[in-house]
Amino acid sequence: MVQAMAAAGESLVVLDDLSSGDAGRLEQLPGVPLVVGTVRDRALVDRVLGEHAVQGVVHVAGKKAVAESVADPLRYFAENVEGLVSLLESCRSAGVGRIVFSSSAAVYGAPDTDPVTEDVPCRPLSPYGQTKLVSEWVLRDCATAHGLAATSLRYFNVAGAVQPRLGDTGAANLVPMVFAALDAGRAPVVFGDDHATPDGTGVRDYVHVSDVAAAHLAAARALTAGSPGGTYNVGTGTGCSVRDVLRVVAEVTGADTTPEVAGRRPGDPASVVAAVGRIERELGFRARFDLHDMVSSAWTAWRLLQPR
Repeated sequence: MVQAMAAAGESLVVLDDLSSGDAGRLEQLPGVPLVVGTVRDRALVDRVLGEHAVQGVVHVAGKKAVAESVADPLRYFAENVEGLVSLLESCRSAGVGRIVFSSSAAVYGAPDTDPVTEDVPCRPLSPYGQTKLVSEWVLRDCATAHGLAATSLRYFNVAGAVQPRLGDTGAANLVPMVFAALDAGRAPVVFGDDHATPDGTGVRDYVHVSDVAAAHLAAARALTAGSPGGTYNVGTGTGCSVRDVLRVVAEVTGADTTPEVAGRRPGDPASVVAAVGRIERELGFRARFDLHDMVSSAWTAWRLLQPR
């Protein structure tokens, strides 16, 4: 995100508590200052906004693990919702009237329509999804009350790496979960092969992290140009099944990805694919990368970053 915006000529300052971040990832961007701290520290955010003459905010701070949110919902509401409220208080005090917010397709829950438009009723299934939806409500109400120009970007399933050293080293999403299983000599696990999909496995819309960054840049520039903001899906508009992902992983790695099939997880919808017409029409954004790009870039990063 930072790299894409800096490359586009934007002047930036990064505020990060480094709870899941890595300060070393900014080494290639010496002109971008890093302030270590949390958006919940009102005094610190006030100082950063003033000292750096901030005109707009891209808010991507937040906790994002569904299972963790179920186990510790209070932490998620504190970090994701209270954190946003504190940030918006600082923005209002400093006269910062533009914000791009990192939301999630988790706000939809298990929609009964495919593809999923931004107007589908939101019924999140986890505290994580609930915090994202509540945050969108907060932004909407601040837009009404204070004239805030706010854009919420609902990412679908993010994968891939911009550069090898910027890869995802966790194993909470499907692609790195498959890599971790292969490293451990285990078969990847498929949760359910009896969905109402062409091959029985769940279908999702996977979007490259580079495309997600490009969507944020497009949203930020639209706000700068005078857009009042809006809510947009960020995806490719194309569904890929779990078996599709395993097939591409096998092509990229040369490994046997024959899975172990387990039962469906409660609440897992058969198919969730983004409708992307609104973001194409209004922001001029269209995803450029396909599933092979995502898997190959993620695999290169995984091999570089995993301890051997």
